[in-house]
Amino acid sequence: MLLLLKALVFVLGHLPRSLMLPLAEALGALAYRLAKKRAGVARENIRNAYPEKSPGEIDRIAAKVFENIAVVIFDFFRIPWLDDRSLERLVEFEGVENFDRAIKKGKGVILLTAHFGNWEMMAAAVGRFLPPVDIVARELDSPVVDELVNWVRTRGGNGIISKERAMRKLLKSLSGNGVVGILLDQNVQLADSVFVDFFGTLAATNKGPARLASATGAAVVPIFNVRKGGRYRITVGEEIEMADTGDKEKDTEANTEQCTKAIEEAVRANPDQWFWVHRRWKTRPPGEQRPG
Repeated sequence: MLLLLKALVFVLGHLPRSLMLPLAEALGALAYRLAKKRAGVARENIRNAYPEKSPGEIDRIAAKVFENIAVVIFDFFRIPWLDDRSLERLVEFEGVENFDRAIKKGKGVILLTAHFGNWEMMAAAVGRFLPPVDIVARELDSPVVDELVNWVRTRGGNGIISKERAMRKLLKSLSGNGVVGILLDQNVQLADSVFVDFFGTLAATNKGPARLASATGAAVVPIFNVRKGGRYRITVGEEIEMADTGDKEKDTEANTEQCTKAIEEAVRANPDQWFWVHRRWKTRPPGEQRPG
């Protein structure tokens, strides 16, 4: 089965990009019309985040989200077959000096990002042109698909750390001045979360990255990419200053909120490239209902 999936990835990954992009966008537009439940989730989330937008604007953003997801999937198939020159034609970097300053501190770097733009292509480019990254990822339900996805993700030199058993390996990586990549834009259960503002509504957010930064002294550096036509611009932001008052709980909340603000700023700049189909505000503080 794995060999068949790799063969499919090979075929789709070698489609001419001039054909692939309009095909992916057309399939994304079709999925938006057919996947009514997920489309409804996207519209609901966008409406709660942007109450001032008209139904027409919300519908347009939601449709573009599905188109972008389709492009992410098709470009994911392309990653294993890209050499450095081909990858350079697809991506451009800005702000790399921010990463260089952070890594020179010698305590490791936490690259903070989200399911935004094409996060998979960005990871591949970072692994090739910056030091390889240990990426925190959830194991997929299908072992075969999980193996295929990890095969693609590690082709450029990156490593994968299972989300379920992450902390010890993350500490080890950062203690050696390594680089880890964490996506901090998804809902988590109450026990693992701290509630911080995200688009005007409290969102249950993983408190692990903030505590990891406090425990190791690692620099937290935001990194996002945006698709512009057929290319991607990867922007490395300035290091996020972490609070260190000695109050562990307050510092965790303050630092998680700072990280979440960086994600919100990126999404506000290009709202049609974020993963609105996820129920980001599903977990609520005790006694509070989910918005919408």
